[in-house]
Amino acid sequence: MDFNTYSELFKEILDGNNTTPPYDDAHFVEYTKLNASRQHRWIKTGVLSPELINTIEKIKNEQHWLLISEPWCGDASHNVPFIAKMAELNPNIKLEIQLRDSENSEIDNYLTNGGKSIPILVVRNSNNEDLFVWGPRPAACQEIFQEMKNNNLPFEEQKVILQNWYNHDKGVSIQTELNKLLSAHL
Repeated sequence: MDFNTYSELFKEILDGNNTTPPYDDAHFVEYTKLNASRQHRWIKTGVLSPELINTIEKIKNEQHWLLISEPWCGDASHNVPFIAKMAELNPNIKLEIQLRDSENSEIDNYLTNGGKSIPILVVRNSNNEDLFVWGPRPAACQEIFQEMKNNNLPFEEQKVILQNWYNHDKGVSIQTELNKLLSAHL
């Protein structure tokens, strides 16, 4: 699906028109509601750096960006909007969003420490060969997450800490990381 279809999926879930698991669980609907707000905020206020824009504009060969995500995922709500903004900059980039929990999901090929963490961005060339994989969150955020997990911090506390990290970072880390990765494949 494209980003517009992905965004419409949030509305379907929140309107009760999509109750496929896990969206038949009130907790996941509540996560989706919160994430819809976050995603909308980043689409509205997120700004791409001139360096990243310059790199993306230099992409001359077709690239297929496979983004594995889900509306319930908090990390996705902070990262997917920036990836969508990037893909819009160059017609050589085709962004496809795939739901992690769908039958055709490729998530099992891109596990993080054995888990199905998302979002995962797989950038492929025109021969469908993986150029690189990014995710499930910026490296600095991943370190914080891993430390919290290792220290068995309660999930609710983890969510607040990660939310504060994303709010403070304002999309800078994902842009810096993807700029470096994309520059290596120009």
